[in-house]
Amino acid sequence: MSEPMGTGPWWVPSSSHGKAKFVTRSNALLMAAIAGLVGAVFGASSSGSLFGHEIKLSSVSSSIERPPGSVADIAQRVLPSVVSISAESASGGGTGTGFVIDSSGYILTNNHVIADAADGRGSIEVQFNDGTTLDATIVGRDSSYDLAVLKVNRTGLTALTFGDSDQVAVGDSVIAIGSPLGLSGTVTLGIVSAKDRAVTAGESAGDSSFINAIQTDAAINPGNSGGPLVNSAGAVIGVNSAIATLGSSSLSSQSGSIGLGFAIPINQARKTADQLIKNGKATYPVVGVSVDMQYAGDGARIADTSNAILPGGPAAKAGLRAGDLIITFDGRTITTPEELIVAIRSKNVGDKVEIEYIRSGKTLTATLTLTAGK
Repeated sequence: MSEPMGTGPWWVPSSSHGKAKFVTRSNALLMAAIAGLVGAVFGASSSGSLFGHEIKLSSVSSSIERPPGSVADIAQRVLPSVVSISAESASGGGTGTGFVIDSSGYILTNNHVIADAADGRGSIEVQFNDGTTLDATIVGRDSSYDLAVLKVNRTGLTALTFGDSDQVAVGDSVIAIGSPLGLSGTVTLGIVSAKDRAVTAGESAGDSSFINAIQTDAAINPGNSGGPLVNSAGAVIGVNSAIATLGSSSLSSQSGSIGLGFAIPINQARKTADQLIKNGKATYPVVGVSVDMQYAGDGARIADTSNAILPGGPAAKAGLRAGDLIITFDGRTITTPEELIVAIRSKNVGDKVEIEYIRSGKTLTATLTLTAGK
């Protein structure tokens, strides 16, 4: 015997367990009408009557308003001042990124981006975000800081605003802009992961740069070198310069971003760029010692050799000796030789700094006046 049909409305759930509820043709028509009404409300503007009542539906705007300070807003403002760089020489070529630092045509980038073209008397070409391509000449470059200034024959350019890298805090939002793998105008987002990272960069042992770097997890890949790292106001706080990679191994051959990118603080880059524009070269401070780069303990040990102390240099005047172990520099703990080098190079010629060092088990202090390296 068949089960009697319920007498309630169609939207009341069936009391039968596991049985589907039927929808009659009239019910389907009612649902279609409701769906059509909802579609009309959210669709294009129209007017008409429904059940004898006049209705006016609002229009939908196709424009999107992006608030000031959004990633899209910052990218739109910064991109016109960022260039892709192509450097060619007889021995090969490479690509990188740069950005305008002066409206008269000065562009800042990494030295390693243009080093081959400079050494091999090659050519350098820059391409702006609007597709304009111009030849560039080298104003000056410095391998110690891995920075170079180029010049193009064009005025009226929009220079990027410099931020203050000393005010950067871990956790600050940052944006990296550049041409990774030749893909110009690429924008990536991240944060400041750490500050004062001692990073060694460079194409060869004789061309190494020691960077007191800002670390970021914004994706940086080959081709990003020389591009700006900007803060949430669109001001440059660093020059993207190096990445850590997993390298080739049985597990991975990855050579791209693993979330460990490093940028030269803009305060250092700006100071070096000014020197390169004015003098064609940059100066850097020294303490007048050679450190043992093979030392594996904590600190930076002055090499135990007869020429480890520069005669008449800051260390010699302060009474330091070969074999002394430097453990702090201007209040900064030193755990590796690289940390000492980048700490020194983050200072200015003429600065007075206090160091702590260990000699024969005793901790001693000394004050040094930094001089210019040669």
